[in-house]
Amino acid sequence: MSVQIRSPPKDLDAITAEEDRCVLPHFTADTAWELGTRLRDRLRAASPTKPAVVNITLANSAQLLFHCATGRGTHADNDTWVARKRAAVLRWGRSTWFLHNKYAGNEDAFRAKFMLGERAGEYAIHGGGFPVRVQNVEGVVGVIVVSGLTMQEDHEVIVEVIEEYLQSLKAGQN
Repeated sequence: MSVQIRSPPKDLDAITAEEDRCVLPHFTADTAWELGTRLRDRLRAASPTKPAVVNITLANSAQLLFHCATGRGTHADNDTWVARKRAAVLRWGRSTWFLHNKYAGNEDAFRAKFMLGERAGEYAIHGGGFPVRVQNVEGVVGVIVVSGLTMQEDHEVIVEVIEEYLQSLKAGQN
């Protein structure tokens, strides 16, 4: 029996509210490990036959803190999507799901708005790239990316896991 991933909001204010709810009190390699293993477990429960890649990096150095496949069947293309989603989060400081909805999924409009030209392929505005923010720290400190499910699921599973992690901190479980 699989565990469902809820549908993400499409309204920009609601997506912003999700991002605002997911601000962490701190972010270390241990935090990345905890979030990464929770994501892996959640993805395996939600889609046991559809593998995904989980990737967590620091923003300022691109240092890899966590990377895994959730099962057999991922491809090198998943890592290309990870890089493109990560680049979009770092450049615009928002989740790729927010960017997708802001431009109604129209990559031509997105490319034109930012005059990306041939560089457009370096960025992806498909859900699954999420900024790591820390309380009282300005800017994005890391990026969490999931690639392999639908873009909606790639995005919302990150939100669900961060929300669960924050609840466990409040309950004193971490």
